[in-house]
Amino acid sequence: MAGHSRKWMILVATIWIQAFTGTNFDFSAYSSELKSVLGISQVQLNYLATASDLGKALGWSSGLALIYLPLWMVMLLAAAMGLIGYGVQWLVIRNIVALPYFVVFLLCLLAGCSICWFNTVCFVLCIKNFPCTRPLALALTVSFNGVSAALYNLAAKSLNPSSTKLYLLLNAIIPLFTSIAAVIPILCQPPADPLSPDAVKHEQLTFLKLNLLAIITGLYLLFLHSSNASIARFLFVGAIFLLILPLAIPGIIYARDWFKHTIYRRFQFEGSGFMLVDADDLELHKELLSRENSVANGLIYTANNENSVREMSRQNTGGGEGCSCYTVIGQDQLFMLGEEHKAKMLISRIDFWLYYLAYFCGGTIGLVYSNNLGQIAQSLGQSSTTSRLITMYSSFSFFGRLLSATPDFIRRKFYFARTGWLVIALLPTPIAFFLLAATGTEMALQAGTALIGLSSGFIFAAAVSITSELFGPNSVGVNHNILITNIPIGSLVYGFLAATFYDSNAESRPGLMTDSMVCMGRKCYFSTFIWWGSISILGIASSLILFLRTRLAYDRFERNRLSTILD
Repeated sequence: MAGHSRKWMILVATIWIQAFTGTNFDFSAYSSELKSVLGISQVQLNYLATASDLGKALGWSSGLALIYLPLWMVMLLAAAMGLIGYGVQWLVIRNIVALPYFVVFLLCLLAGCSICWFNTVCFVLCIKNFPCTRPLALALTVSFNGVSAALYNLAAKSLNPSSTKLYLLLNAIIPLFTSIAAVIPILCQPPADPLSPDAVKHEQLTFLKLNLLAIITGLYLLFLHSSNASIARFLFVGAIFLLILPLAIPGIIYARDWFKHTIYRRFQFEGSGFMLVDADDLELHKELLSRENSVANGLIYTANNENSVREMSRQNTGGGEGCSCYTVIGQDQLFMLGEEHKAKMLISRIDFWLYYLAYFCGGTIGLVYSNNLGQIAQSLGQSSTTSRLITMYSSFSFFGRLLSATPDFIRRKFYFARTGWLVIALLPTPIAFFLLAATGTEMALQAGTALIGLSSGFIFAAAVSITSELFGPNSVGVNHNILITNIPIGSLVYGFLAATFYDSNAESRPGLMTDSMVCMGRKCYFSTFIWWGSISILGIASSLILFLRTRLAYDRFERNRLSTILD
């Protein structure tokens, strides 16, 4: 009983880590002042944002560290990297120390790397402690990474509403204190004991309750905000209370188990009709594989099956090998889910590059947009709304991440390939960018920010599951790191595009103490929004082709799953 409650303590600790370590999302809050202090151009500022995103390309280093170091030490090292990366930048922006641009670039890189290390720690904790409900644990905890900017915005407003420098100091110290608080639950991890079907059902029900609490937290951060320090302080305390509230779950679970085993040993839940997701079907890791015999829980993969599926593909695409439609949809098509792909095999698959392009033209653009929010608001004469926009992007990114668990919750009543959900998730992005290009009003800016946050949040959270399903669960660590190399590339390309248009329309503003150029008016980002919107349409087209190429594999898997259940 104690072990069962301790793993929920670990989940709460993981939520705290994710909630306070998404520090890259508040870059736009202080980017304008950092640009002014350093006296750099918009292009150079974009390189600093790219450096933070480039830290994600070094994600493999956290896995290497886990081979030689315990989990808690890796977490504290991540906190130390963030302390140095953000802390020294705070000294720079306060003019306490003067550092060359290249050193600041390295500090941004170090800070970005710390975020990736924190994420790795959280993934390992969820995978180890919730093997039967792993997708729900990952979706829930990753979602809280989306509210980091909103929490930091409340914290900064509660201390000094007029200071943007404060964000860097908070980015440096809050993750450190959070890591120290999380050390004790991590050190007291329970052994991974197998769960009974009833216990799995109770876990699923608990996750449903936690998701409802998460929605309340997101709505609280979205709608309750103030520029008044006293009110902001009160609201921040309320947000902390909502994050601490899940701590009651371990005590409730322990009391329930004690009550059940001590007083009502014969109490059963056998009559319950509630079923969220079958325990054996929730995680594809358990369903899909054994590749050696080409059989995984009812999924049989043979040469004859491959030929039959290929023939079905020809019929569904309207022709044979010579048909251009078949060439696009049927060539090198995936015929089963969960087949393990090593790195060399992965980069040779058409489906991977379609997936890569969809992510590159969707979620990554949303991240670059968030990095530029400060300059976008400033150029439209809405600098006072920057913190509000950051909170809005953060909150809707949080809701998007929560929505990524929808396929698992409604699977029994409505099944749709996860790659199809990816297509739907990408649709709001071009709508938002063309809306922003059409009008520069405050309402349009808020609506566009909300749509982009919702879309990119869903993509970020769903990507791990899609990678696992399409290219194998055992290789997901390496394969997902290959996938997210598009983030620093996109940050560089899209950011450079935006910075070039910005600088071409910029001019010196009277009263500035530095040589930095400032652009004012819709012209600053009009061309950028048109380009980003057009590129995101390419992402939708790529994801649609991916869906058409993989839907047979998903449908085939679902039919075999249902037949296995009936048998």
